[in-house]
Formats: sequence, C-alpha cells, structure tokens
Amino acid sequence: MSNFFDSDSPTNLTEFSVSELSGSIKRTIETAFDHVRVRGEISGYRGPHSSGHAYFSLKDDKARIDAVVWKGAFSKLKYRPEEGMEVIATGKITTFPGSSKYQIVIEQLEPAGAGALMALIEERKRRFTAEGLFDPARKQMLPFLPKVIGVVTSPTGAVIRDILHRISDRFPVHVLVWPVKVQGEGSGDEVASAIHGFNAMEHDGPIPRPDVLIVARGGGSLEDLWSFNDEAVVRAAAASDIPLISAVGHETDWTLIDYAADVRAPTPTGAAEMAVPVRAELEAQLAALGARHSGAMSRQMDLRRQNLRALVRALPSLDQLLALPRRRFDEVATNLGRSLELNTLNKRRSFERVAAKLSPDMLARRLGEHRQRVRERAALSERIVERLIERNKTRLGRFDAALTAVPGRLKGMTDRSKDRLESLGRRVDAAVANDLRRARQAITAQDRVLQSLSYKNVLARGYAVIRDENDRPVSRATGLAHGQAIAIEFSDGRVGAVAGEGGLPPEPVVQPPKSAAMKPLRKPEPPAGQGSLF
Repeated sequence: MSNFFDSDSPTNLTEFSVSELSGSIKRTIETAFDHVRVRGEISGYRGPHSSGHAYFSLKDDKARIDAVVWKGAFSKLKYRPEEGMEVIATGKITTFPGSSKYQIVIEQLEPAGAGALMALIEERKRRFTAEGLFDPARKQMLPFLPKVIGVVTSPTGAVIRDILHRISDRFPVHVLVWPVKVQGEGSGDEVASAIHGFNAMEHDGPIPRPDVLIVARGGGSLEDLWSFNDEAVVRAAAASDIPLISAVGHETDWTLIDYAADVRAPTPTGAAEMAVPVRAELEAQLAALGARHSGAMSRQMDLRRQNLRALVRALPSLDQLLALPRRRFDEVATNLGRSLELNTLNKRRSFERVAAKLSPDMLARRLGEHRQRVRERAALSERIVERLIERNKTRLGRFDAALTAVPGRLKGMTDRSKDRLESLGRRVDAAVANDLRRARQAITAQDRVLQSLSYKNVLARGYAVIRDENDRPVSRATGLAHGQAIAIEFSDGRVGAVAGEGGLPPEPVVQPPKSAAMKPLRKPEPPAGQGSLF
C-alpha cells in the first residue's frame, strides 16, 4: 500500500506559492471593491505621518477596518480627519500581502451629514473654551477712529465692495486688503496666514500697520462657512494683537471665529459700520460742542464781570480809607508842641530837686563816713592776715616734720630698687648670652651648608673653572675662539691661558705665592689688540 502522505501522489489541485496566492487575493479584492463608500467613525488618528501619509481606522459598533490616505490625496481633502469624527470615506479596498491584512485607500472624505459637522463644531468649541480662547477677558476694545483698516476677504466678491463703499460713506480711511480664498481647500490656512501677516507688520514700516482687522465673508451653508471653523483660523484670531472684527455670513450664521474675535458683526456691512464712525455726525457733534463751548465761555465771562462789578461796589473809596489816619495824624501833630514843652518843664523840676540836695556840708559828712568805713575794714583785714600767717606757720611745721622722716623711707626704697635692678641686669645678661649662642649656632650651621654647596669644594677635588675675559664662566669649548685669552681657576688661585685650535691650550705659567725671597713671575703678554684679564 502506498503512503497516503507521499508527495508524489497524484492530485488535481493547482499549487500556489505564498506570494502568488497573496497577489491573486489582492487582485480579486481590488477588482471587486475598486470604488466603495464606507461610513464610520475615525479612530486612532494621530495626524499625518512624517512621510505625509495618514493612517487610522474606521469603525462602527460591530467591525473595524484600517484606512490610509496617501500624501497626494491628503493635501486635497476638503475636510481633514479628526479623532471621533463620523465620516463617509470614498476609495478602494486593497490588501497588504506582507501581513495578510486589508485596508481602504481613501481618496475623498466628508462628514456624515450636517449633524456630524455640528457635533465636530461643538467638540471644538468645548476644547477651545477650556483653553481660554473664548474668554471675554481676552477681548480688546476697538479704536474709536482707526487710521488704517485691514480686511481679510476674497478680492472678487461683493463683500469687499460693500465694505469699501460703507467705509467711504461713513469716514474715508486707508484700507489694506489681504486677498484670500473664503471657501474650499486651503482657505482656512490662507485666512490664518493673513491674520498673522497683518500682525507681523511693523508700526513704522513701509506699509502702515492696521489699527483694526475685519475678517469677512458672505452668507452660505455650513459647508461653505467651514473654513472659519478651522482650528488654525480660530487660534490666529485669538492670538491677534490687532483688534479683530468677525463678519462671516449673515446674522443667523455662527462660526467659531465669531467666539474668538474681539467683536462679531452681523454682516460685513455692519463690520464696516463698527470700524469707523460717521464723519458727518462727528462734524455735527464737534460743531455742537464748539457752539456749546463758546456759549459757556461767554456766560462765564459775563458772570465773572458781574461778580467783579459787585466786588468793586463793595470796596470803600480812597477818601474813606484815609479819613481816619488823617484825623489821627492831625491830632498827633497838634499835641506834639504842647507835649514837648510839658516834658521840658518836668525834666527841669527833677533837676532842681536833685540839685537842692547837693551841699558842701553834706558832701563832707558823707566823705567822713566813707573814711571811717575804710579804716574799720583795713583793721579787720590786718587781723585776718595775721590769723592766716599763724595758721600757715603751723601747717609748715607739720610739713617740716614729715619731710625730716622722708630720707629714711627713701633710702629703704632705693636699696630695694637697686637689688631688683641688679637681678634684672643679671637676667638680661643671661638672655643676651643665650640669644648670641643660638645665633652663633645657626650661623655655623648655615656656613656648613654654604661650604657644602660652594663650588670651591669641587675645585679642591681637582676640577677647574674656565672664565673668559669678562670673568664669566665658560661651559662649552664652542664658546671660545682661537687665540682668545682665558683664565683657569683652581682651588688655590688662577692662571692665565690662551685658547688653542682643536687641542689643549699652551701650558699655563703658574704663579707661585709671593714671598720676600722670590720675585713674582712675569705675566704673559696678551695678544695684540686684546687687553689683559689680569
């Protein structure tokens, strides 16, 4: 019996490789589902990959399918995918043979009806509110009379014409228009870039920076106004340093930029009316205020003039002011002569009374009284001086007795001081001797160190020092020239020599010590043109 599992057994099944089978399944599925529309909720979306492709899943309550949006299709999507958004995806089903998976390649993506868009708007609104982008404290006041107005809108629609016409009628100012798309793919990015661009302008740049911005668009459906619900537009409006007016759609149309803007206008024309006042009304108001000011000034001047006249009438005349001083002056002038005569008479009477008291007898009597008082005081002074002399004699006697006993006490004190001085002298001599001994020992030790380090000890062992004509030591033979005079120092003296060429110098003449019985040797003559070193 043949083996049932024998590989050579005949069969009518076609044999496929794994790659062939995967490719066949891929072609079958792509042929059967080359164009499908799938409704589901986006799950696992984390934004586009670094390659530009987007990967996520579509799910409902029972199943889940992987989805991919290639880079080229992603940039053309009208609505960008968001986590939890219910959408209708249009594309084709394909497989990934490497892992036996299938997925949908999305070419178009749209929300699953207006309800899905409203749910997405509400979700964004809650998120932006939690971040504080709609906080009323962030709102800015509009300038009363802006010099430059920036408008972000389509340059070809009726909106810009209505805004320009309304501003021209009310108060003509300089208007800058930043043209953008207000509907369709990429319109949200253009609006956000326009808001950032106006804020990036410099105050003193070549193009004047707007004092207020108007973001405007005409009415339309929710899908038409979707660009103004874009996250980039809302964040740009909330971050704008220039006050911003939102004028998107009609009065019943609401978008997220309306919450982030500083002011919402019901229509683009209403935005123009909010941006500038009516010039004619301002002129009329200014004229009325000028007239009121002139009238008030006139009435004020009249009132001040009346008050001044009343005050003038209340002031007394010059004659009335000087009447009392004049009367007092006349009275004083009248009484002055009589007062001088009476004063002279009183002074004369006083002098006569004093003169009547002065007579020779009275003066002699008073002189005698004064002489008697002087004699009494002189006698009293003599007695006082005598008592003081006796008292001082007594005190001097006591002092003399005390001084007689002083020499004995002084001699004892002198002897004690002399003994103490001798003791201190002996201590000083001992201290000085000790200091001298220590200093002599230290000098002796330093001298031994100096002798051990001296080069003369080296000379005593048979070495010599070569010096040039400047008495500087020569350490190398290359430092000497032929015929140059040198000195050789030994331990017991120096000898002169001349440097030779390539050999030993001539034999030096040793100078023996000088004595009375021997004359010193004659010094060698130095070479011509060279002075002697000795």
